[in-house]
Amino acid sequence: MSRLFLLSPANCSGTRAKQVLSPNAQFALACDLRSPKGAMLGDIFAFISGLYFRGKLAYATRFAAPPDPDNPIVGCGVHVITPNAGLRSPDTYVTQRAVRAFAGGDVHQDNAAYRRPLEKSARVLLREAGSDCEVVLLGSVASPKYVDVLMHIFGDRLTFPIDFVGRGDMSRGGLLLRCVKSSEELEYAPLRGAIRHGRRPAKLGPP
Repeated sequence: MSRLFLLSPANCSGTRAKQVLSPNAQFALACDLRSPKGAMLGDIFAFISGLYFRGKLAYATRFAAPPDPDNPIVGCGVHVITPNAGLRSPDTYVTQRAVRAFAGGDVHQDNAAYRRPLEKSARVLLREAGSDCEVVLLGSVASPKYVDVLMHIFGDRLTFPIDFVGRGDMSRGGLLLRCVKSSEELEYAPLRGAIRHGRRPAKLGPP
C-alpha cells in the first residue's frame, strides 16, 4: 500500500528556537538560516524539537511509500505541518523571517491563518496521492488541532501509530528511532472512532 506521513510542527517560540535565531550564534545551522537561501525546514524543526521531531522525520523518511515519487506534490512522501504555511516538504528552505512567523502562529483548529493553508495543501495532496494511499499522522492525536482539520480532508484514510496513545513526546521520539534502527514499522489504526487517550505505557527499556 502507498503511504504518506504528516509530521506535526516544532514549537518555534521556545529556547532552542531562540538559539538558532540568535544573531550571535555561530554554529552551521544558525549561519545557514541567516543566509539569503536559509536552511531546510526539517533540519530547523529537528534542532528546535530535538528527539521527538528527529524521530518523526527519520521514521517517516524510512517507511514512506509514496505512490509516485516523481510527483512534485507527493514528493518523498513526508510532509511537515507548519503554523501558517500548510504542508511543506522537510527539504523546503526557510529563512529567519519564516521561522519567526512560525513562532507567532497559533496552531489551533479555530485559527484561520493556520487552518486554511493546511486545508488547502491537504486537499491538493489528497488529489495527487490518489484514492489508495494511506496517510499517517505523526503527532499528538489527543488534541483536535491536527485531527479535526485533517480528518475533514482525508477521512478514513487518516491513521496514526497505535503505540502513540498515552506516550509523551520524548517517548514517541525514542520509539520511532528504535523502529528505524530495527526496520520494524509500527501498527496503524484509523483515527476516526479511535481511542486517542489512554494510560501511559511502561517506559522504554535501554536500547
